[in-house]
Amino acid sequence: MKLESPSFTQSDVQVFLDELIDHDRNSLADRLEAAGARLEALGPRVTAGRGGINWSAHEVLAHIAVLSKFYGVLVHKISTGRMPELNLLQNVNLRDVAGEQMAQLEPSELLHMIKADHERTLKTLRGSDPSALRRAARLEDGTTLTAIDVARLPLINHLEMHIAQLGESLG
Repeated sequence: MKLESPSFTQSDVQVFLDELIDHDRNSLADRLEAAGARLEALGPRVTAGRGGINWSAHEVLAHIAVLSKFYGVLVHKISTGRMPELNLLQNVNLRDVAGEQMAQLEPSELLHMIKADHERTLKTLRGSDPSALRRAARLEDGTTLTAIDVARLPLINHLEMHIAQLGESLG
């Protein structure tokens, strides 16, 4: 096997990282599409109503609508450089208020909103170059979160977890 690394330059490393991010963004977009398809299949079975101690299927759907909008917007704003700073804790605390408001909407409206938000995020993922997705926002604790990290963790992983929860609650 020919050794390549001794001749690697910083530029070669950057090209390699870009290839990995390009592969990752396409995989994430595929996962977002699959999650949306699963949600489309489950969504018509969700009936309006509140839960007790645990969220009802309707409340889970409302939460999915909130996270789809919020984290999708973050992916876009961070990737375009419009959000260099992010107070994630403050924004997460607003989530419950937004969830309450979303839970007032009919499940069919929530599904429509979620689909539109996912389409916008898919456009960002599929259309952004790797350097845009590597852009980061500094969090309140001094750490950073890149646009692709936001897409992967709080958006898609979070979404998949709640879709599984929704599927379980619907039987």
